[in-house]
Amino acid sequence: MNDPITIRMGGYGPPTTSFSRALKLVGDTLQQTFGDRVSVRYVWNIMDFGYRAEEILWLVEDGVLTLGYQSSSYLTDRVPELGFVDLPFLFERRDDARAAIDGALGRYLAEKIEQRVNYRILGYFENGFRHISNRLRRVRVPADLTDMRIRVLPSEVQAKTFELLGAIPIRCDLTEAIAGIKAGTIDAQENPFANTVTYGVHKFHHFHTITNHFYISRPIFLHRPTFDAWPGELQQAMADAIRRAVAFQRELAIEEDRQARAAILAEGCEITELTADEHAQFRAAVAPLLNEARGTYGREMFELI
Repeated sequence: MNDPITIRMGGYGPPTTSFSRALKLVGDTLQQTFGDRVSVRYVWNIMDFGYRAEEILWLVEDGVLTLGYQSSSYLTDRVPELGFVDLPFLFERRDDARAAIDGALGRYLAEKIEQRVNYRILGYFENGFRHISNRLRRVRVPADLTDMRIRVLPSEVQAKTFELLGAIPIRCDLTEAIAGIKAGTIDAQENPFANTVTYGVHKFHHFHTITNHFYISRPIFLHRPTFDAWPGELQQAMADAIRRAVAFQRELAIEEDRQARAAILAEGCEITELTADEHAQFRAAVAPLLNEARGTYGREMFELI
């Protein structure tokens, strides 16, 4: 009797998040289809085992895990084209962003990732629109961010964005960010509300501002040699399961956002909604970066959205 094919899936959040629940849907689907021909294992949060969140990248690339996900910003140093989707205010609406990521833009970025990293990219989870939270003061206009130390993802584009907004960006991993926020050495962070609550940031940050400044996706990547060695039927089943899981996760993300907003308010925090004029001030402040990006990435990439 042949040994089952072992599939190890991992992430960096508790099993209750939309990402973990989507991984479980993938695993359940494969087990229903293949029975004891596959053995599915989960590591919901690699940080529980002493890893940094960013280490999921090498854990999958080296084949320790079969499948993982991570915000695309973590790969921008190796795949410069991913900096394009770190640009501020690139998308105004969720549906537009999803269409681009599921369409030509997402396929182009997957190709660029696979050219440089030992992955197969089979889809993108939605991390969604990001907002600013901080411990110091209410933020309504860019001037309110002056000299505020804000954690950003390890992306040069994101760092430049917050420099233009007057803040002091700190590029660091999630594990370091959480420690800095708890210690008060980092004043601010930017995240979807669901992430802010998942990692307990709302217990340390009173002020939250709906800025929608970035829309970030999380590529779903598999260890390429492992995936390519599978029988064709398992490859196809994995691709089909991930498509189902992406749709499932995105619907969960909408409800997660609603619940997270309620949790932030229940903690006694305040959520500031910007006026159209205030939002325009943020867009104007980062306009030089967008203008520069047209030369960096070319007209063709902008046409993909």
